[in-house]
Amino acid sequence: MSDTATHIAVMRLSAMGDVAMTVPVLRALVAQHPNVRLTVVSRPFFKPFFEGIPNLNFFAFDEKEKHKGFLGLIRLYRELRILKVDAFADLHNVLRSKIVRNLFAISGKKVAAVIKGREGKKKLTRAIDKVFEPLPTMFENHQLVFKKLGYNVDLSATVFPEKATLSVGILNLIGQGKILIGIAPFAQYNAKVYPQDLMQEVVNTLAENNQNTILLFGGGKNEMAVLNSIAVGKSNVINIAGKIKFQEELQLISNLNVMLSMDSGNAHIAAMLGVKVITLWGATHPYAGFAPFNQHENNAIISDRKQYPLLPTSVYGNKIVAGYEDAMRTIRVEDVVEKIEANL
Repeated sequence: MSDTATHIAVMRLSAMGDVAMTVPVLRALVAQHPNVRLTVVSRPFFKPFFEGIPNLNFFAFDEKEKHKGFLGLIRLYRELRILKVDAFADLHNVLRSKIVRNLFAISGKKVAAVIKGREGKKKLTRAIDKVFEPLPTMFENHQLVFKKLGYNVDLSATVFPEKATLSVGILNLIGQGKILIGIAPFAQYNAKVYPQDLMQEVVNTLAENNQNTILLFGGGKNEMAVLNSIAVGKSNVINIAGKIKFQEELQLISNLNVMLSMDSGNAHIAAMLGVKVITLWGATHPYAGFAPFNQHENNAIISDRKQYPLLPTSVYGNKIVAGYEDAMRTIRVEDVVEKIEANL
């Protein structure tokens, strides 16, 4: 396929972090191949991720009605065909995306799908005969998809968006002229969450410096209640959850000096915006390929594998291993604070 005007449909549904991980690759693709047009098929909530990327249109996937079930996927295929799509990049590789991909293949269009590397992940996380070696990153896997379609993508040349201009409302909420430290202390599974008492110590230590403003990110009533308890009594610690819209949250994250996150979606959102990210790892490990984009490997702080040799026990953190509940307590508060300060 020559580097002429080509229209590629890119499909990635799933969780927030997974979708955010596609952004640096797509941004690099259109920058290095300006004749390529992209139509990104994903859930409507994720549309703000892709705003500002040239030659990219967002196509909202309606899983509840319009694109539900097999007939809905046929409808999706037909709607994409009307847009004169030349190739289909499946960055999800699940049943729904496979159906659409196969319809494009049958029609004679070029298709490519991401390789998930399940066998390698199984070897990395198993208890017996563990193979503790780094697997290809998701970004490298996405690169390979576009290489199959005829386009090399150099991720070392990625250009990040400019910091967003913050609204008066946000500036009134967070103040001005301070160092902005984001903290996202939650993850989908508890095995990936730093203990709350230790996170409280991290926040308390950072808040001692009046030049720091610590912004807490999360969502939902339970998380908001936890964040309120972490922030109580400290004027330079602000719970952002529920106070601004998602689009504004992305704008605010783009202005952070550094983000502290679990192995979760917020790490990938900050990374796609070019922000320095410190990640804390419990049951999971960067070797599985899900470390945030363009971050130094030293910015990933790992639980002690000498004390907990079966780590990582899971790719996603959803497996409970008896005796490993306190693995993240081996990550010292002092080390977390020191790493944050070193990145400011």
